Amino acid sequence: MFAATKVLRAAHAERVPMIKFIGKRSLPSSVDHTPHAHPASPSHELPSDFSQKSSASFSSYRQKAQQHGPLGRANASADGSLGSVSGHSLGSVAPVKGEYFDRNELPARFRRQPIDLSEIDAIETGGATLVC
Repeated sequence: MFAATKVLRAAHAERVPMIKFIGKRSLPSSVDHTPHAHPASPSHELPSDFSQKSSASFSSYRQKAQQHGPLGRANASADGSLGSVSGHSLGSVAPVKGEYFDRNELPARFRRQPIDLSEIDAIETGGATLVC
């Protein structure tokens, strides 16, 4: 039993990888870590307050961010428990122009296309009844 294992190990020891890497591994000498806007952003610029050091932290971002209402706890009571502040005092959850909460609110070209009955039949039968 051990002889078979030794033979298998010997066969794998001579294995040569098929991938060939060009050059030596090295880190780039100059990497630009300054924040910049995403190439696909509509405005191609960072938010106005992003360049300030104090507002670049996650906690300050969270104070202003909204996800179904403000995330910040600035309006919370001293005990900080859930439900201690009314929902009305948290602010509006209405989306701003260009934001949508539901796919059905999108323009017609971005909505889901309805599935045709023949397409449903083709899916359910695995295409066995499909006649062209």
